[in-house]
Amino acid sequence: MNAPVDLQNMIGRNVVDVDGSKIGKVGQIYLDDQSGQPVWVTVSTGLFGTKESFAPLYASAIVGDALRLAVSKDLVKDAPNVEADGRTSDEENDALYRHYQNYLGAEMAGRAADTPQEAVGHDTSGPNDDAMTRSEERLHVGTEQVQSGRARLRKYIVTENVTQTVPVSHEEVRVEREPITDANREAAMAGGDITEEEHEVTLNAERPMVTKETVPVERVRLAKETVTEQHQVDETVRKEQIDEESEITEGADRNRR
Repeated sequence: MNAPVDLQNMIGRNVVDVDGSKIGKVGQIYLDDQSGQPVWVTVSTGLFGTKESFAPLYASAIVGDALRLAVSKDLVKDAPNVEADGRTSDEENDALYRHYQNYLGAEMAGRAADTPQEAVGHDTSGPNDDAMTRSEERLHVGTEQVQSGRARLRKYIVTENVTQTVPVSHEEVRVEREPITDANREAAMAGGDITEEEHEVTLNAERPMVTKETVPVERVRLAKETVTEQHQVDETVRKEQIDEESEITEGADRNRR
């Protein structure tokens, strides 16, 4: 780092990258066993700060209330997965140096990669804080508009039989006879005495005739209406619980709460 600082006071500070983008918070500080100088810092990232990524402290600086690193945010998040258990092994050191080798200065790169690093104590509740924060997830239920389907009108032709009864008429021949009277005697005697004659009558008849016409009968359209129904949401939420643990030393008042 470019200026000495109380390492314990660094724990819990915001961490930003070389461009000023926030990465997370300081978790632990790892010191070089031989020189005692700070070498690595763990940055708490991820949901609720559950993941700790290792980043180099070389060329970092305290800017305001934040620790600014000399590397990018993406490089820190892609760092090798090293267990933040208070001490780094030779293999873990090697992996971290290889990951950051193109971004470390000559001084940092020249340090012995096989020297294990130890961590400064880690206060999970933050620096100089006498209280513990309890958090819980809250369920916020709303609605969103999604397409649930499509409806269309389609017109097609069907054929059906229609039966109707219509009256039809036709002509038939009926022979009518009338006696000879003074009124028709002259007409009756107009021909010869005995002759042959032929009379013909044309007969007419009606027959069914079908014609078709197309007529509009109705208009059909699609209309939308909103129907509201109750939908039950069942989801799991997490919350933190804080329990008190007391230790009573020998000889103390055991009735004390």
